[in-house]
Amino acid sequence: MTTPTIEQLYDVIDATWPAASTREMGPWLIREGQGGGQRVSAASARRPVTGDEIAQAEKAMQDLGQPRLFQIREEQHQLDAMLVERGYVEVDPVNFWIAPVGDIATEFPPPVTAFTVWEPLAIQIDIWAAGGIGPGRIAVMNRAADPKTSLLGRLNDSPAGTAFVGIHDGIAMLHALEVLPHQRKQGMARWFMRLAAFWARDNGAKYLSVVCTQENAAANALYRSLGMSLAGQYHYRRHEEDLS
Repeated sequence: MTTPTIEQLYDVIDATWPAASTREMGPWLIREGQGGGQRVSAASARRPVTGDEIAQAEKAMQDLGQPRLFQIREEQHQLDAMLVERGYVEVDPVNFWIAPVGDIATEFPPPVTAFTVWEPLAIQIDIWAAGGIGPGRIAVMNRAADPKTSLLGRLNDSPAGTAFVGIHDGIAMLHALEVLPHQRKQGMARWFMRLAAFWARDNGAKYLSVVCTQENAAANALYRSLGMSLAGQYHYRRHEEDLS
């Protein structure tokens, strides 16, 4: 399998972290998020757009009861500039990281440190909730297609963290990694990445990927230290009147 393209990675996001519904409208893919976060709520353009077409997308998002939010890919400079002129501000620039699963699946977590489990246990739901990952995002995980799993971590004889992993087109993507504050800086996130790679390999994936906000310095440093490659970036534009 050749190294995945950035377009394939966008497809992996949509498949492993799916919106409640999507519809094509002119140049746009309109996503209905139902509280699942920006990835499943942002509109994205498939070709260059006009000002009138931006207005159509704005109305479609408002009709869904969602903020006016656009996903801007690296090459979409014209769209980015048009949104700035319409009062949009940049939020949450994101990095794509990727590596062959064999590069990460090199050391299995120690006994009783990390497990795969589906469906998530109540303690995992509680850990996600403590990190701001609520029912809307849990619903995203539930509607993702198989193969998928959740990860549960333990340190110091108590729960430490959780994450979600799905596979699409031979590429695994890890989402919603959350480690409890008192269990951080002890290697839990690294063990999650190792376990995710073993699980991905055993379920037919050739690559492991993850998306991470650029401001999350610790997570970006982890992915870099694991030998993952920076495959691309994107950001969102949200209308200043819809910021909260």
